[in-house]
Amino acid sequence: MKIQLSNPIHFLAVGFGSGLIRPAPGTWGTVAGFLVAIPLWLLTTSPLFFLLLTLVSFIVGCFICGKTSHDLGVHDDGRIVWDEIVAVFLMFGALPEYNALYYLLAFATFRFFDILKPFPIRYFDAKVENGFGIMLDDVLAGLYALISLYLIQGFF
Repeated sequence: MKIQLSNPIHFLAVGFGSGLIRPAPGTWGTVAGFLVAIPLWLLTTSPLFFLLLTLVSFIVGCFICGKTSHDLGVHDDGRIVWDEIVAVFLMFGALPEYNALYYLLAFATFRFFDILKPFPIRYFDAKVENGFGIMLDDVLAGLYALISLYLIQGFF
């Protein structure tokens, strides 16, 4: 089966279509996450809102990513980028600062950890299946990125 943008589950799983952009669909999904998160931050300025949004989006993501993955017959197809979007929401719940510099640093550090997948991210990515597994590795990469941002802030 191919991705059907008319299917709301597929549409969300591929990040409103951003996961269909080549090359580097995960990067484009992360861009989509920031394009949603920044205006939401400007409207709410609430870390609590983003933590709740992360929780709800993670739970929903386990279903939509799992269903889309099943429909495609491929575990964690690269076009599925809802997990990147949710990781961005997580980071917005705890950024050290909310400005263009930290948005760029958050983007760069998240992509670094999402691509590199240091321990235990790579382990979970390989061992945990279904929608939960798809979501988990990106949330962990988001946590690694946040830790890095706080270390960067502390260093400077």
